Amino acid sequence: MSFNELGLSPKVLEAVTAAGYTTPTAIQAQAIPHALQRKDVMGLAQTGSGKTAAFVLPMLSMLESGRARARMPRTLILEPTRELAAQVEESFATLGKNHKLTVALLIGGVAFEPQAAKIDRGADVVIATPGRLLDHFERGRLLMTGIEMLVIDEADRMLDMGFIPDIERICKLLPFTRQTMFFSATMPPEIQRLTAQFLHNPVKVETAARSSTAETIEQKLVKTPHDPKAKRDTLRALIRSQENIKNGIVFANRKTTVALLEKSLKRHGFNAGALHGDMDQSARMKTLAAFRSNELTLLIASDVAARGLDIPDVSHVFNFDVPIHSEDYVHRIGRTGRAGREGHAFTMVTREESKYINAILALIKKDLPYFDIPGGAASGEEAEGDSPAPARKRGAKRPERHERAEREAKPERQERAEREAKPERQEREERPERAERQAAEQAPQAPRRDSQSARPQRSERRPRHSSHDDDAAPHETGFHAGNMPAFLARK
Repeated sequence: MSFNELGLSPKVLEAVTAAGYTTPTAIQAQAIPHALQRKDVMGLAQTGSGKTAAFVLPMLSMLESGRARARMPRTLILEPTRELAAQVEESFATLGKNHKLTVALLIGGVAFEPQAAKIDRGADVVIATPGRLLDHFERGRLLMTGIEMLVIDEADRMLDMGFIPDIERICKLLPFTRQTMFFSATMPPEIQRLTAQFLHNPVKVETAARSSTAETIEQKLVKTPHDPKAKRDTLRALIRSQENIKNGIVFANRKTTVALLEKSLKRHGFNAGALHGDMDQSARMKTLAAFRSNELTLLIASDVAARGLDIPDVSHVFNFDVPIHSEDYVHRIGRTGRAGREGHAFTMVTREESKYINAILALIKKDLPYFDIPGGAASGEEAEGDSPAPARKRGAKRPERHERAEREAKPERQERAEREAKPERQEREERPERAERQAAEQAPQAPRRDSQSARPQRSERRPRHSSHDDDAAPHETGFHAGNMPAFLARK
């Protein structure tokens, strides 16, 4: 089947041919005809199978008639992340070059006023994240009563990230007669129950088994110790063991781990960059652009980059941490092996992460082999301070504690030895003095001088005044005629 058989407009077909597309993918071939008939569509397909073009192409054909009004867009596309929203905007720029359409990108991390100015002039297509879209609506800069088509991309991720209240509120603000399209790589049963209220008699398009992985991806597991330093050593040895690596994405569960891996890989000579949620929008877009243009060989990312990002020709994916949610594994390794290309995915597994691996194997219904790193994980190029600590036996003291205990015990041992040796030294020193004293006692004693005659005579004590002395004589206590106060002397 070719694109000419799908019912697309001549302008769209011309843009598709200019972009180099000749044959539609399975999800495109099944979803586009139903979308052109204004039916609600629920599309389930593997990541990297062309879901974005499955709703962009019919939307371009339908927007050729009519025009947008101020603050009243005609179509709305909701995306879970800023990067994915920017990627969809690029698809409109490529496939809609023959259409004079106004596309407004409403995402956080950038200035608010330029976005509002584009909406005021009239936007045919609004691509937004739920939070920024509601910000514009609450400020009165956007009316959603003219929406003809709603697209919720990566639907399960939108719901998993806690956007359910926002999506419900947005759907209530849209016309009831709108057309709704859901596209995602995974659709758990509990998510299907929630999407039942958003779609009306949808056409379900499922091109592959749910939560399945592409057959072109070589998937392997790598055993690694739990120690963080030893785990980073294993990652570097794994990357060095791949001879055909062109570029790769290293996924970690935490943003702090992403930053630490970037620092470690750069210190060991790798061309690496980081991508996580704490970065501002300009830095994130700059890093993605550098990776797409092959200025960066390795991109260390959190799951914010795992959903729907179309980074072409990624040869390797390395899972530094096993994803906690098994569905995220499908999205992570889906960054490689896209559009029928060959890809390689390695997942590093510790003993503590075995339960997560078992859940992943049950989801994809495959048994993954283990990969042995040639020469082991140790490498002679590790810098000081980033090599794993030697293993110690159970119950043994840590080296630092043992050295500290040695230093503290050393003065005590010296002091105790000195105390034991001190009486012996004193006894040796007192022996000659004792002999001299005994000899002096045996010799005839010289006559002593009278101590009393040598003493100076004490002055005679002053006689005390008796109680029978004259009244004029001074007393030790009390008043007398010499010191009587005036007020007592009055009569």
